Amino acid sequence: MTESKIADPKVIVALDFPSADEALSLARQLDPTQCRVKVGKELFTRAGPALLEHLQQLNFELFLDLKYHDIPNTTAQACRAAAELGVWMLNVHALGGRRMMEAAREAVDKTSHSPLLIAVTILTSLDGAELAEIGLAGEPVDNVVRLAKLAKAAGLDGVVCSPKEVASLRNTMESDFRLVTPGVRPAGAAVGDQKRTTTPEDAIRLGANYLVIGRPITQAKNPLAALADINASLRLF
Repeated sequence: MTESKIADPKVIVALDFPSADEALSLARQLDPTQCRVKVGKELFTRAGPALLEHLQQLNFELFLDLKYHDIPNTTAQACRAAAELGVWMLNVHALGGRRMMEAAREAVDKTSHSPLLIAVTILTSLDGAELAEIGLAGEPVDNVVRLAKLAKAAGLDGVVCSPKEVASLRNTMESDFRLVTPGVRPAGAAVGDQKRTTTPEDAIRLGANYLVIGRPITQAKNPLAALADINASLRLF
């Protein structure tokens, strides 16, 4: 049975594969009316813009997850190039600072497509001890909230944050500020290298807008069925 189209799919499937063939093989098992897909550093470095075009031909909206972090002008030009590829969303590192994020915003706004522009706050693989090692005082949530406020002030559309920080951000940010959460695992799924995780239902209940989910879908025996189960669990929210 074909699922009805979801107007604004909450699930973004992470195509974390080393080759275009593997990514496209998985994408063809999914339904672009039920999810969006994410292309990250390894896959984009190997396959380039041609892969994005193939995915767009399959009618997927794309999150280009390259986490740009450089001087303002370099970051701005990279973001403009990414926007011109027709992606739905792209990101920068909030630790690049206000001027860098403002330059990225201005560059993206000059394109005809103008995708969502969000900022990475604190990587979900980092815990408090590791933050201290790189000189960031406080717990992950303290740093996430501070960087999210900076991203909002710079005009960005939202942030990437772990589901553990969603509630704190929802208490301080406007409802139209998007929260994109990796580190989401259905109950019983392996955690992998993510340290701050929760279930899809809890993440949405707490206020997340979009969920980045990889292995629980991409390594499932039936990826489309796994996606359908997750979407079904979110229908009450």
